[in-house]
Amino acid sequence: MLGSGELGKEVLIAFQRLGVETIAVDRYVNAPGQQVAHRAYTIDMTDGDAVKELVAKERPDYVVPEIEAIATAALADIEAAGLAVVIPTARATQLTMNREGIRRLAAAELGLPTSPYRFASSAEEFRAATAEIGLPCVVKPVMSSSGHGQSVVRAAADIEAAWEYATSAGRVAANRVIVEGFIDFDYEITLLTVRALGEDGQPQTYFCEPVGHRQEEGDYVESWQPQPMSETALAEAKRIAAAVTGALGGRGIFGVELFIKGDTVYFSEVSPRPHDTGMVTMATQRFSEFELHARAILGLPVDTALLRPGASAVVYAKFNGKAITYPNVDAALRVPESDLRLFGKPSAALPHRRMGVALATADDIETAKIRAHQAADAITPNPGA
Repeated sequence: MLGSGELGKEVLIAFQRLGVETIAVDRYVNAPGQQVAHRAYTIDMTDGDAVKELVAKERPDYVVPEIEAIATAALADIEAAGLAVVIPTARATQLTMNREGIRRLAAAELGLPTSPYRFASSAEEFRAATAEIGLPCVVKPVMSSSGHGQSVVRAAADIEAAWEYATSAGRVAANRVIVEGFIDFDYEITLLTVRALGEDGQPQTYFCEPVGHRQEEGDYVESWQPQPMSETALAEAKRIAAAVTGALGGRGIFGVELFIKGDTVYFSEVSPRPHDTGMVTMATQRFSEFELHARAILGLPVDTALLRPGASAVVYAKFNGKAITYPNVDAALRVPESDLRLFGKPSAALPHRRMGVALATADDIETAKIRAHQAADAITPNPGA
């Protein structure tokens, strides 16, 4: 597992429940997944030689990327040499790590509807791109995740700051950004799409119920499932998700992000791995997105059935510190149909770092959202002694 944060931790646990030996790799010591894996390593995963050296040492059956900041050329070498199966494929990791690659695949090759976009590699190109796209527009590094480096430019006075933020806050140092036209959407969803083997042994595509979510500064703060949609919009969402994941190939779960305006659906992004907004599935589905990922990778049967409406709400740290403590867990768990996942991150060294998630179910999503926020609000991470 290359990248062993909160999402990777849950995938590792899912593999272990199916009898699989796991190896957790991350850039810092004591990452959440490293705490539960059979073995753990700490390396710079953007160092291709370090990645290949570790794979040669351990000889795993599968290499499962969990983050974007990985030397994808090394994954291609590993796959080509037959050292391991890269999930979903080395090509898919290369395309999806770079917003330029996946946007050109979706818009230019597959002809899927997207927002208008331009790429820029200098401040001059960036100013020209914003002028061509028009304001407001959304600016993102071509290589980033969880909102890092993302901003909305609403006025000419914001352009320079957006360029500086995008080129300094991405997961991988780079000066290339994407400028996207602002879509006045009604809501956005993550359509968790599973490529797994069917009863005939051939790849098939399965869909979870759509996950609605709300973001602040590019990072999700709450999600719910199922998101109400018209039959027309849901059918179009599935068509788009099937097209892009089919083009990427391989097996596993994909988080396909889509904007919905009435019955019109726009492709936004895709992650070839469990999605942070999909943590709600730990409460709502028979098998969570993490269990579905593990099953699909191993060629086992999958079941995307929704059992009960639910919601998730993020628990954030609001300080810098280590030895985190979590008071009031009892109060959080007194909320009806609630649960918690506290990730075990060793520090809150990053501003507004995600430290856990509250989950809740109910007869309807609105009640579930209220319950999830009540549970999350009861938890206030504190620095330890």
